[in-house]
Amino acid sequence: MRFRDRRQAGAALAERLLVRREEGALPDPVVLALPRGGVVVAAEVARVLDAPLDVLVARKIGAPFQPELGVGAIAGDDEPFFDERALDRLGLSKAALEPIVEQERDELHRREQLYRKGRAIPELTGHTAVVVDDGVATGVTALATLRSVRRHDPGRVTLAVPVCSPEAALLVREEADEVVCLHEPVAFMAVGLWYEEFDQVTDDEVLDVLHGLS
Repeated sequence: MRFRDRRQAGAALAERLLVRREEGALPDPVVLALPRGGVVVAAEVARVLDAPLDVLVARKIGAPFQPELGVGAIAGDDEPFFDERALDRLGLSKAALEPIVEQERDELHRREQLYRKGRAIPELTGHTAVVVDDGVATGVTALATLRSVRRHDPGRVTLAVPVCSPEAALLVREEADEVVCLHEPVAFMAVGLWYEEFDQVTDDEVLDVLHGLS
């Protein structure tokens, strides 16, 4: 199962979430997208659910020798979340990762200022926070995001993604009230492998979506 692009994946995900809403599992949803790729997916979800769309910026903390390998993550102003087992397996310490954490924190603040313009996160009390990304590989970024969302006292938290690894799905199910994932391939490898088109989403594209121009 491969998706044509993020829009098509978002439309398919929205159909599944619409069923869950009709079943009573998504009362008063607010859609929170993880930039950048998750914004394109989330736009389709918000449109079908007729729900507000906003962003919640999180950043992966990659291993020094392999940046794509997530060993931790930050979301908002929360303390970093680390995958302790990954650190042990790779022989990494939190202290050694501090320069990377600071770099990612700077990029997180840059994106928050660009996308949110100083706006606070939407009111979530009593709402279902539907956190959307284009895929979940290790689960560390999603987990940090879910924990950050919990601090805003939502009624429920749902993580919704087109594709995720089975290992990541197990991890995030410990934090979310529900995980909606359309495809959990055993031989996962990377999120981009499950899309025919997986071009990098730009800041301008994110802003166009958030302003209703795309």
